[in-house]
Amino acid sequence: MPHMTFVTPQGERITVEVPVGLSVLEIAHQNNIDLEGACEGSLACSTCHVIVDSEWYDTLPDAQEEEEDMLDLAFGLTHTSRLGCQIIMKEELDGLVVTLPPATRNMMSG
Repeated sequence: MPHMTFVTPQGERITVEVPVGLSVLEIAHQNNIDLEGACEGSLACSTCHVIVDSEWYDTLPDAQEEEEDMLDLAFGLTHTSRLGCQIIMKEELDGLVVTLPPATRNMMSG
């Protein structure tokens, strides 16, 4: 089974086994990792924003326009930012590393 590593804003590395076919957001929730996902993966927020390690970024499929639009709203956007709900685990991503940003901006609350 593939593995991936989440890096917390405090620098803690959490490596978990991941079933193929789940999104990074779903994997985070299954492992009690603090990745919000307020819209539950419907591309209506940017709270599942993650920063993909640069060595993995080009391995991912390109972001679609809807994801790019939501990323524009993300706090702490970087050139390797993606939405966790849009990264679907597959065997080729075994070893993927993503960093959780220090904060999120939830446009859905309030």
